[in-house]
Amino acid sequence: MRERIVAGNWKMNLNKLSIKNFINDFPSLVADIKEVKNIIFPPYVYLYLFQEQDEIHYGGQNIYYEENGAFTSEISSGMLRDMGCKYVIVGHSERRHIFGEKNDLLNKKLQSALDNNLIPVFCIGETLKERKANRQFNVLETQLKEGLNGIKNIEKIIFAYEPVWAIGTGETATPEIAEGAHKFIREELNKLFSNAGENITILYGGSVKPQNTGSLIKMKNIDGFLVGGASLQPESFSEITRLSRED
Repeated sequence: MRERIVAGNWKMNLNKLSIKNFINDFPSLVADIKEVKNIIFPPYVYLYLFQEQDEIHYGGQNIYYEENGAFTSEISSGMLRDMGCKYVIVGHSERRHIFGEKNDLLNKKLQSALDNNLIPVFCIGETLKERKANRQFNVLETQLKEGLNGIKNIEKIIFAYEPVWAIGTGETATPEIAEGAHKFIREELNKLFSNAGENITILYGGSVKPQNTGSLIKMKNIDGFLVGGASLQPESFSEITRLSRED
């Protein structure tokens, strides 16, 4: 059974006061929506604010694969668990393209998360250059094969398709483009893991906002969203959640 999820990646945004206000206001806006799970990924320094409440699922934006040691500024899977996190983002496009994280490193991060009973949201997607060269499916295939090498419990991973060219640009993949990528990802997971892809949740992440949620969620292989800027305000995030309910 594929879970319907709307997750908010806050990246390096908001402060203590605005987050307290969000935590206070958001639950009442989605209290009647039982079909959709919300997950918030705040900056590390504000995770403790989510420990103080029990209505919003939350997780970390990144991890390092070692459990401890001389790795200045890094955060381990065990540390996130210690803060009450159940989820972690692995391989976000900004980690790949700004910080240069490669598939072999992300594979180690995935394994660390799973070993520590965290549920990874594993992000994959192509750049504009790769899409223009008609290489998007080659890129997705490589990211899946190398990122998931040796991974056993695939059913515990949530996937997110991020067309890099549509993140923070105001550009959005059409529902048909997004569906084509999601369908390809699901078929690849079926090939790699004996048809396990049919029950895997795959989110779309690329300038998601209330205005395009309705058309995207109608697609057969889109199970929810990884939301950036529109998740920073409880009103817009709750509207995306409301529009993401099962038909």
